[in-house]
Amino acid sequence: MKTIIKVMFAAFVLSMVPTMYAAAQVEQGTIETPAQRRARLEREAAAKKKKQQQEAAAKKKREEEARKKREAEEIRNKKWKWQTNYSEGLACVQDNNEKYGYINNTGRVVIPCKWKNAGDFHEGLAVVEDDNGKWSFIDKAGKVVIPSKCRWPGSFQEGLAVVKDDNERCGFIDRTGKMVIPCKWKGAGWFCEGLASVTDNNGKEGFIDKTGKVVIPCKWKWAGGFSEGLALVEDDNGKWGYIDKTGKVVIPCKCKYANKFSDGLAMVIDTNEKYGFIDKTGQLVSPCKWRYAWNSREGLAMVMDDNKMYGFIDKTGQLVIPCKWKGANLFHEGLAVVRDDKGKCGFIDKTGKVVIPCKWKDAHSFCEGLARVEDDNGVLHTIDKTGRVVE
Repeated sequence: MKTIIKVMFAAFVLSMVPTMYAAAQVEQGTIETPAQRRARLEREAAAKKKKQQQEAAAKKKREEEARKKREAEEIRNKKWKWQTNYSEGLACVQDNNEKYGYINNTGRVVIPCKWKNAGDFHEGLAVVEDDNGKWSFIDKAGKVVIPSKCRWPGSFQEGLAVVKDDNERCGFIDRTGKMVIPCKWKGAGWFCEGLASVTDNNGKEGFIDKTGKVVIPCKWKWAGGFSEGLALVEDDNGKWGYIDKTGKVVIPCKCKYANKFSDGLAMVIDTNEKYGFIDKTGQLVSPCKWRYAWNSREGLAMVMDDNKMYGFIDKTGQLVIPCKWKGANLFHEGLAVVRDDKGKCGFIDKTGKVVIPCKWKDAHSFCEGLARVEDDNGVLHTIDKTGRVVE
């Protein structure tokens, strides 16, 4: 019996050894308690999650850098078939598939080239045509905000856009797409200084206000938009003059042709096909002696002499930039495009100094700090006012 008891006691003692050992380890910190295990697992899970987040962020950064690199490469290699000047931060472009879209001032495509036709942005909206011939207005995100309801729309000007219905009649919509002036006119122009020219059923032109009311009767052969308080009109004898907003003729119709006022001057052509400039009283400030001329802009007007060379005159008619350029354009943002004897284009300032060398095959005026130029290979680029290619 004693032997059995000794054996059982020994077995009991041996069975207690692991428990006592484990207790000793817990006390020494070498074995976790359930609470410690939970805490450890939570720490490990948090650390794993943080690592995954860091890896995801790093991957996203690498992908973004790769995307920017691809886009930069695409921009450098892009050969747009056609491109407009920048308008409200975006330029309309046409790709080699003859589809239209928009790029920003870094050259990045922000609205994909998917439209059959497209116009510049005006007042935050641009008119586009889809493959079905439907016209709509999109915002700068490329979203259609005014769905197609008419056969053809024009750009927004002073909050209204001219539209044409299926009967070829013109009216106006507002920015919500609501028809505010019914389509009853044979033709219509943009609103300028609160009035828009319209054409009646007899082909005569006059002006309406934004309520659609006729404020200047339709009696003119042609009428242009108001500029600096005056509108250019053509009478039945084919002579050109100017009216004010009451419809009163303030400069008689006696010119063979004329243009709208800009900087207080208007270009006119006499019966000898010579160009000159008049002020708002109708007086000549620059005699009709030029072979060609165009409106004043930023204080200077472009003229061409009998040798077919271009220069610029000021508001007094004085030649301030000599006629030595083979081609030229009006001043925009302080600079003007000129073409030299070799047929290369560059830019001059208002003193006539060449500030961007004549090295481009073609060039367009600056708009919003950028200008389009074309190299000898027919590739379009965008430059800033230092002449640096910004792509």
